[in-house]
Amino acid sequence: VELVESGGGLVQAGGSLRLSCAASGGIFSIGAMGWYRQAPGKQRELVAIVHKNGSTNSADSVKGRFTISRDNAKNTVYLQMNNLKPEDTAVYYCHAAIATMIIRLMFDYWGQGTQVTVSS
Repeated sequence: VELVESGGGLVQAGGSLRLSCAASGGIFSIGAMGWYRQAPGKQRELVAIVHKNGSTNSADSVKGRFTISRDNAKNTVYLQMNNLKPEDTAVYYCHAAIATMIIRLMFDYWGQGTQVTVSS
């Protein structure tokens, strides 16, 4: 199983970015998908999560600015980030709970991370 992220980059405060994460490789089923982030010197934190039924949860710090969504047909999760702030600067990691065709139990998988930098 592989999670491939895209969409990070450098943006000015107030700008927008859209992150994408596509899962592939012998997938039987995908449960929750989400985005986490880790800033230098800080612990990794949950940004937002979307469950298979489409329900979502997000951190208070991003509510009203970030929107998570998923396309089950494409095994892809998105994070639309608007009104970005310098404190949003971090490496963003995609996460998914995935059961493979061979082992039909849910395991956690992570993307390689994509850098988001917001300048003031």
